[in-house]
Amino acid sequence: MKLLGISGTILGAKTSVLVKAILEEVKQRHPDVEIDMLDLRDYQIEFCDGRRMDDYNEDTRSAIAKVTQADFYVIGSPIFNSSIPAPLKNLIDLIPPDVFRHKVMGFTANGGTYQHYLMIENQLKPIAGYLRAFVAPSYVYAHTTHFSPENEIQNEEIILRIRELADELVHMQYGLGRKLVKV
Repeated sequence: MKLLGISGTILGAKTSVLVKAILEEVKQRHPDVEIDMLDLRDYQIEFCDGRRMDDYNEDTRSAIAKVTQADFYVIGSPIFNSSIPAPLKNLIDLIPPDVFRHKVMGFTANGGTYQHYLMIENQLKPIAGYLRAFVAPSYVYAHTTHFSPENEIQNEEIILRIRELADELVHMQYGLGRKLVKV
């Protein structure tokens, strides 16, 4: 059973820190789960433009393969102008929708206002619904003040939410079965 963490931005470090923290919790609390990370800062992903998959560069094909091979996901997003960043939307557009069908998704996000958490409810969850993914009810939203100047998470409530989301993702994945028969 493979959990893929996706840090959906090419800027900053906070999103990656949150995703990695959730993956670390899963690794510590559920060692039977294989974890992997897709940090978009490490890839030169081309724009989705309808071409055949074989015509995209190696980084794009590698990112698509990582997403396709995962059994469930934790997706991180910074919030820019009350929305998800273009690199995350582009990645979602590159993946055939049936890849996400009947797979569990959990979300984490970070932003500069306390109201930005609403982007998870109003954008990420509806996208997951369209893709027919199962969405973890909990999520982690971290404000800039929840991080130290070195981008370390310094808020105990956020650390607790990270732990709870890690357990919830694994619980849902086990509860739904490792492999569902597609209809």
